[in-house]
Order: sequence, then C-alpha cells, then structure tokens
Amino acid sequence: MSDEDATAGDESEGESEEITVESLRERLEAIEDQLEAAETEADLDEVENEIDDLQSDVDAADLPEADDEDEDDPAEELESDIEALESDLEGERGPYAEDVVSEIDDAKEQIAETRWTEQGEAELIDTVDSFVDDLVDILQVDIGLTNDGEDVIERLTATLEDAGAAVERADLDPDDDGETIAALLEATDDLQSGVDAAQEWSDLSVREQLEVQGYYDVLDHIKDYPPEWHALKVHEKQGNVEMILLALETFDSDFMEEHCLESLERMGPEAALEPMLERAGKRDKDAISILGKIGSDEPVDTLLDYVDADSDPLLQKATFKALGEIGSEEAVQPLANKLVAENGEIRSQAARSLGLIGDTRAIDPLADVLADDDEDAVRASAAWALNQIGTEDALEAVGQYADDRAYLVQAEAEKVA
Repeated sequence: MSDEDATAGDESEGESEEITVESLRERLEAIEDQLEAAETEADLDEVENEIDDLQSDVDAADLPEADDEDEDDPAEELESDIEALESDLEGERGPYAEDVVSEIDDAKEQIAETRWTEQGEAELIDTVDSFVDDLVDILQVDIGLTNDGEDVIERLTATLEDAGAAVERADLDPDDDGETIAALLEATDDLQSGVDAAQEWSDLSVREQLEVQGYYDVLDHIKDYPPEWHALKVHEKQGNVEMILLALETFDSDFMEEHCLESLERMGPEAALEPMLERAGKRDKDAISILGKIGSDEPVDTLLDYVDADSDPLLQKATFKALGEIGSEEAVQPLANKLVAENGEIRSQAARSLGLIGDTRAIDPLADVLADDDEDAVRASAAWALNQIGTEDALEAVGQYADDRAYLVQAEAEKVA
C-alpha cells in the first residue's frame, strides 16, 4: 500500500468515528428501544451502561452551538433527553425487597416517635396485626404480634422489626419474585395508611388533652369562669404542682400563663425548678422571680449573667431580688458593685438583696450608701439591709441615723434601740 493510500485510509477511519449530534441522537433512540424491550434487571443494567457511555461521549464531544439565539442548544437538548431516559430507567427498575423493608422502617419510626392517645394505640394494634396477617399470607412465615410485657409502642415496634427481618430473610429477587414484592408493597401501603389515620395526641383539643390527664378532676362545680382558672386555684390549694406546670405548658393563653406563674411564685415549688430555669435562660422575669422563691442555688450562674444587664432595669431588679432570696454568696460582690449604679431603683434593689443575703462583706459598702447616696429611698434600703444583716457592726452603722432627715431612715435606725 502506498503512503497516499494509507493516509486516505486514516482519514476515512477518522471520519467514520466522528461524533455528531445526529449520531448521538441515533444512539439515544436505540437505547430507548433497548429500554422498552428490557425484561430483567440484567437487561436494565445493560441499558444503564449504554446511557453512561452516551453521556461520556456527549461530555467529550465538541458539539456545535445554536446558530440563532431563539434556537435550542443541541448539547442542552441531548442532556435533557438523557436525564429523561435515566428517569425512565429508574421507573422500570424494581420493585425491590429493600423498598418493602424501608417502608416498614418508616412506619416503625413514626409509631415510636409520635405521642398517641389510648384510642390511637388501639388503632395501631389493629393496623399492625392486619399487616402481620398479610405478611404471613404472602411470605408463608410464622410471625405475630410481639407480646413480652413491654408497653404498647415497644411491642408494636418490635413486631415491625421482626417483620422487616422476615422480608430480608426471604431473599426476594426482583425478577423472579416481582409479584411477591408488589404484594408486600401493597401491604406496607395499607400499614402506612393505618398509622397515618391513628389518633395522635396532637389531634385532641387542649380541653380534651387536659381532661385525659385529669386536670379538671378537681372540679365538683364551676365557681369561677373560665373553669381552667377555677381548676388552677384548686390545684394550687392542693399543692398539685405537676398540674399547674401542665396547664402552663398546654394553654396558649396569656391569661392562664399569668395566673399559672403567679401560682408558682406563691408556692415556690422545687418541682418547678427545671422548667423555670429553662424560661429564665430566655430572660423571663416571672420565671426568675419564681426561682428566687424556690431558693435553690442551681440558677445562680444563669442569674449572675443578668446582673450587668443595664439596658433592662426590670430584668436586673428581678434578678437582684432572686439572688437575695436564694442567699447567694457568689452574688455579694456583683450586687455591691451595683450600689453605685446610675439608676436609683437599681441601687435600692441591690441594697435590699444584699440585706437578704446577710453577708458581712456588704456592711461597709451599705454604710457608704447610707452616708452618701443622694436619694433617701436608696439610703432607707441600705439602712434596712444593715438591720437585716444584724451584726454589731451593721447595727452600729445604722443606729447613728436616729435623727436623720428621712423618716424611713429614722425608722430603721430606731429599730436598733
């Protein structure tokens, strides 16, 4: 063969391998026909390989761009058609046993994570029992509702765990066992529908939820309107802290929230510590006041963060008072620092809180306030605080003001005598 013939042959071979839009589209149409004729998962795997090869060639090809801005780009059109073909391929696959197990797991998770009513639990038992019967008929296995003493939800989730394991053990083939898998998926659809239809706790109205939990059981008659308020007063009288916390959590009512918090502040119950501490973390002044009445030192770190909240004097006053009622020694210096605050009410509350704590370290700064503060109300608070501390030095510091210009300061000094 001559060099010219060889060169001509190479050029002819190159031309035959050239990738064009037309050649790519012909391959796309051929793959579409191949997908339509596919009968097994192996056939679908071959189709997937062909699609991957086609996509690689489209990515590598230097395809022409559209001549006109209004025309569609050939490469973009091919990409779109390939994506549609991939979607059609996925639609032809399966169903698989893994899909059945996944549906069972979803129902199991929903049952475990949802709060159900008593009626809802009964409905779930019927639903899972029916699903297990279907599973036994389809797979010819021996499983039933688990019943080994746990609560209802634990028994139901354990049963569905057994059901999923039974499907996995069946080792179903998507080609040979397609009808079986389809029947199982139909059964899992019924399972999910039954779970969705079962009565959840959130399906009940607030009144119904509280009735179920016995909130209204204390009422022989309705004395005050609304009955929720009447029941609240009875619960406070009987010391039913859990019911007051239940009402606080459940009612979406400013009126009931206010009265629940007032009840808790009057009671100061240890059982309210955690929910009030959570609220205090959000700067809830009512919760901070309740923490002061409870008297535990657990909230002190949270409260100390608010001592310097100068932009919110009401928060500071509630915090100072709570720290005083708790008797926190850690708060002595931070509160003493506030005896020179710009706001007179803040200075006054800081003094009174120091008096409640009763730490002798506060005597000298309180004596300075009594001697030098410009506001008599603040001086009177310092005098009261010194009387509360009650040591010889504290009483000596206040006793010398029996002839003071301010009556309230005189009154505190006269207590020493």
